[in-house]
Amino acid sequence: MGISPTVFWLVVGAVLCSVELVLPTAFTAFTMGLSALMVGLLSTVVRSPQWQVFLWLLLSTALIFLSRRLLPKRKVFSIQDATEAQTITEILPGETGRVLYEGNSWRARCEDEKLALAQNQKVYVVGRQGITLIVMPENLSD
Repeated sequence: MGISPTVFWLVVGAVLCSVELVLPTAFTAFTMGLSALMVGLLSTVVRSPQWQVFLWLLLSTALIFLSRRLLPKRKVFSIQDATEAQTITEILPGETGRVLYEGNSWRARCEDEKLALAQNQKVYVVGRQGITLIVMPENLSD
């Protein structure tokens, strides 16, 4: 007295869909679970276990590729080229301080680790490392 193929595929599908709730896998487990649920519904028509596995692999692959094309891409924060900011605190050589950038206080350090930046000095944001802005003084070319 074994488990029917329909129940097997429905259980596998439910488990894979549930895994996505616990371990975010970029919808891979969810799409594989959705494919297993579809195969479970089709198992009354497709009786061969080999064809069911092949159908599950085919549907899983197709849904994964389809989800990659249709789901919106995550936005990546980027710093525009050389935007202006102003130091809130003094930034000593090789250390971090605070700058006012786009109305918010940010942790910042000077790109040239030998330069010190004074408080209330105008600087350019040239990059970002994590949550720290990389800045250069405005008057560097003077």
